[in-house]
Amino acid sequence: MKLLSAMPPYNLFGVENPDFKDAKIAVLPIPYDSTVTYKSGAREGPHAIIDASRNMELYSEELKGDTTSLGIYTLEELAPSSNSPEETVNMIQKEVSNILDAGKVPLVLGGEHTVAIGSIRAVAEREKNMSVLHFDAHSDHRDSYMFSRYNHACVMARAREACPSCFSVGIRSIDQEGAEKYGKDILYRKDMHNMNLDKVIETILERTKENIYLTIDLDVLDPREMPSVGTPEPDGLGFYELTYILKGVLAKRKLLGMDLNELCPIPGMIAPNYLAAKLAYLTLGYAFLNRE
Repeated sequence: MKLLSAMPPYNLFGVENPDFKDAKIAVLPIPYDSTVTYKSGAREGPHAIIDASRNMELYSEELKGDTTSLGIYTLEELAPSSNSPEETVNMIQKEVSNILDAGKVPLVLGGEHTVAIGSIRAVAEREKNMSVLHFDAHSDHRDSYMFSRYNHACVMARAREACPSCFSVGIRSIDQEGAEKYGKDILYRKDMHNMNLDKVIETILERTKENIYLTIDLDVLDPREMPSVGTPEPDGLGFYELTYILKGVLAKRKLLGMDLNELCPIPGMIAPNYLAAKLAYLTLGYAFLNRE
């Protein structure tokens, strides 16, 4: 029996899951935060994003359509390994590979940023002509941190091993070695202040290939709009700035996959959760809606 007044289904955007074979997007929630070094709680991020998304209006006046019409299938949560971060990364790589083999575009919901490593590896195995486009407050270029090469501070070091073409945007926290080694592949937030948003888009397009994998750490946003992260940094992007940039870039680039991570929900504060859900909705819409 179906209730007359049931809550929306528990999946991203609260829609009836299509048959997996008919979906364009496969959502993989990963409640993982085992290597965080400041504020824990990112393991609650996927649930918070999904819960907030079930309360969204699904027509977008900006997009002139409904992103969920693409067919968005939410998979069950992936249980992280209790053995090691590396094993968790390998599990993620295998699951994302299965998504790609099925012809779907993966959207990974973290969890801490480490989840991106497995997803990037899976995509890069199949597409050599690609770039990783990285939005973050932190460079994440340490080779090892806290005795692990699979710490969330090492994401882009591992990403570069799979995909040499990487470009980071919005960075305002970096170690000296990373700055000296990778500074040419970073658009620092301080420099963005002297650029209009169209120039930012132009710079990203100049530094990325036709196909991109998109990794977004929510602390790229300013703490005034996104306080619910494990390591907040002042002077971040605003939601409008980030979505304007994404819209401009995705009009010119093919999105192979993406992750959205590091939401660390604050009890009683739902606006950041809703922001994250809206960001996922708009990003998929910019990439695929009305472009079939």
